[in-house]
Amino acid sequence: MSYALTTYVVDLDVLHGSVGSGDDKLRRMIGGRFKRHLAHFDAQFAHVVDAGGPGIRDAIRAVVHGGPFDEQHGTMYGYAYRWICEFHGRALFNNDFSPMKFRWLETVDEGLEELGVTAISVEEFSYSSFPPRLPRPRDLPGYGEWSPTECQKALEQWETVTDERRAALDPHVLGAVESCVDWCRTAAAAGRGVAGFFS
Repeated sequence: MSYALTTYVVDLDVLHGSVGSGDDKLRRMIGGRFKRHLAHFDAQFAHVVDAGGPGIRDAIRAVVHGGPFDEQHGTMYGYAYRWICEFHGRALFNNDFSPMKFRWLETVDEGLEELGVTAISVEEFSYSSFPPRLPRPRDLPGYGEWSPTECQKALEQWETVTDERRAALDPHVLGAVESCVDWCRTAAAAGRGVAGFFS
């Protein structure tokens, strides 16, 4: 089975603050900007609605208003949070992580650690680290974050890596590591963090 990791540079405080904000204007703007995408998403998840779960627009409304939630359908609220992140943030280049096998995240983390870049972990994006007010998805999506401080620390660690150590790493792993560094560089330049969704 293939998976994908989608990452965003985003103001994490703004993203977190959207949950339970009651900001109906935000909800309407998301619905307007992503109208076609949300319709396509609902078509893919029609089985959830058929089983009594929320459509994606209802899930977004629940996340923005802080409920009510149907605990059996945490997946929909996880994806709703992703659409909110898509609205507030900017998607980052992820060709090294889509499509991929599940173990690829662990492999890239091993490469990061081998180079001494320990401030960040891509495997964290496969966890369920959503804001505590949201129901946990039973399966996907996974979610994680790198704070601005972690991104800056990772860049400092990367600067100490010699060309010899980089050359010793598997080229595919090195390419993925360099993508991670680019994410951190983009986030640091914007004074923001990185949010990642695994699905």
